[in-house]
Amino acid sequence: MSRAGLPDRVTVVEVGPRDGLQNERAMIPRDLKVAFVEALAQAGLPVIEIAAFVNPSRVPQMADASEVATAIHRRPGVRYAALVPNLRGLDAARAAGVSEVAIFAAASETFSQRNINQSVEHSLAQYREVVAQATIAGIRVRGYLSTSFGCPFEGDVPVTRVVELTERLLAMGVVEVAVSDTIGVATPGQVTDVLAALTARVPVSALALHLHDTRGTALANVYAGLQAGVATFDSAAGGLGGCPFAPGASGNLATEDLIYMLDGLGIETGVALDGVVAASRLMAGALDHALPSRYFHAVAG
Repeated sequence: MSRAGLPDRVTVVEVGPRDGLQNERAMIPRDLKVAFVEALAQAGLPVIEIAAFVNPSRVPQMADASEVATAIHRRPGVRYAALVPNLRGLDAARAAGVSEVAIFAAASETFSQRNINQSVEHSLAQYREVVAQATIAGIRVRGYLSTSFGCPFEGDVPVTRVVELTERLLAMGVVEVAVSDTIGVATPGQVTDVLAALTARVPVSALALHLHDTRGTALANVYAGLQAGVATFDSAAGGLGGCPFAPGASGNLATEDLIYMLDGLGIETGVALDGVVAASRLMAGALDHALPSRYFHAVAG
């Protein structure tokens, strides 16, 4: 039983195979990526972002997205998603059997230009077409709103900007917006303030939090999100990740660390902690660095 005022159940969106691996210098073999995804599904992760259908010259780690997506043995009840930047990416994802996609907008103009070579307005116009075509095809669309708590190039991002863009993404048909701390600068007080502004305008059920642990505040920020009623959180097994276009952005919140805290709070996730550790152990030997997850180190040595 969860603590009073906190959600009884949380949905964990596993982003390790995409957001976690995209910034890794070591090239991960396709078969290992597939095994990683299947181990995460075995652990009970209900949503797994498996790949990004993007220009391989920009993100070489994702060059085998179609091969990974088609090779996975899909587990009933698990949603397998992919990032798509445009209609070409959407078409490739559909051809590979992906039934859920995500688009990637930014709250900061400079970050948008550096990340996708487009202005915020241009990207939203393009995403509107992606969402329309995906909706016709019966494909669920999620939206990321990066740099919602700070930008590596512009610094502070106005809360009013985050609210405006969240509303616009939802209005175009995105079913959920992952409000993202791309460079891990958010603090619990800031999370509380941003969510208060957002939930005054949009349903909390349409919001998720995507947190990086660059400054060690991700779990504290999760707790602030729980207190605000957020019940969907992104994480990456082992704490993999970082954004290749955001200087200083280290790994995502580790799935193990998140599940350990949620279990301790009595919040249901349906995720087996030892299963996540097993999935992370699969990937650990293929990297040129140690996994950041504190829980993984505590139990795996």
